[in-house]
Amino acid sequence: MNIVIGIDVGGSTTKIVGYTEGGKLISRLQVEAADPLTSAYGALGKFINENKLSLNQVCQIILTGVGSSLFKKNIYGIPTRQVDEFKAIGLGGLALSKKKEGLIISMGTGTAFVRAGKEGIKHIGGSGVGGGTVLGLCGKMCGASSFSTVTALAREGSLHKVDLNIEDISTGVIPTLPADTTASNFGKMQDDATSADFALGVLNLTFQTIGMMAVFACRNDRIKDAIITGTLTQVPFAKKVFQDLHKMHGINFIIPQNAIYATATGAALSYLYQKGTKNAGK
Repeated sequence: MNIVIGIDVGGSTTKIVGYTEGGKLISRLQVEAADPLTSAYGALGKFINENKLSLNQVCQIILTGVGSSLFKKNIYGIPTRQVDEFKAIGLGGLALSKKKEGLIISMGTGTAFVRAGKEGIKHIGGSGVGGGTVLGLCGKMCGASSFSTVTALAREGSLHKVDLNIEDISTGVIPTLPADTTASNFGKMQDDATSADFALGVLNLTFQTIGMMAVFACRNDRIKDAIITGTLTQVPFAKKVFQDLHKMHGINFIIPQNAIYATATGAALSYLYQKGTKNAGK
């Protein structure tokens, strides 16, 4: 059995996805380490071990992500190549969502917006607001240094103590804006606001910013499906924010299963599609 492996090499977290050359998914996993090289080699070793495989069964490794440029030679003698990260994001987002076209939003340390469809795959822009924003602000404001800590804190928070809403500044009815629409993130900041309130406020700021950028992008296009991928999709509060934006603006926000593996999936599929493998990623 010949195996194709896609690896998304992040700064400290690496995602890996393996397929047979016939396009059958083997498994997915992620590994965290202090540096990209250690993370990627660790992910490959763990993947091989957990799936009871051998290195000589791996016929191709496809690298992508910010850390992929650190690899200057084949890994363990296995043919290794790199694929453009935006191409991998586009291919992986479409495959996981089972859509033929869409705006793929990759929420990593920052956020990338990739239009993918029959006309091809194009990076249309990005934002510095993303997971790095969440951890940076919450680290200083709440003493929370991990997504799990931020998420746990946010469950106990209240946006009413940090965000200014339309109902706070207007007694009239605005037909297009519900009363609880955010008028200003962190525009209220009551004296009794807690670390939990700050954590929820940071998540709200991050997801609303990303979501509204997607809304503006889709308004200039016929595409109405925004496919959300990346590490931040694991934060439960994201779903609520995107559902609210859907109600207000009509954009279909889709968080596919295994969304954190979209880029690694796209890396592997870039090779399989080139080889003409049918139904890969389905």
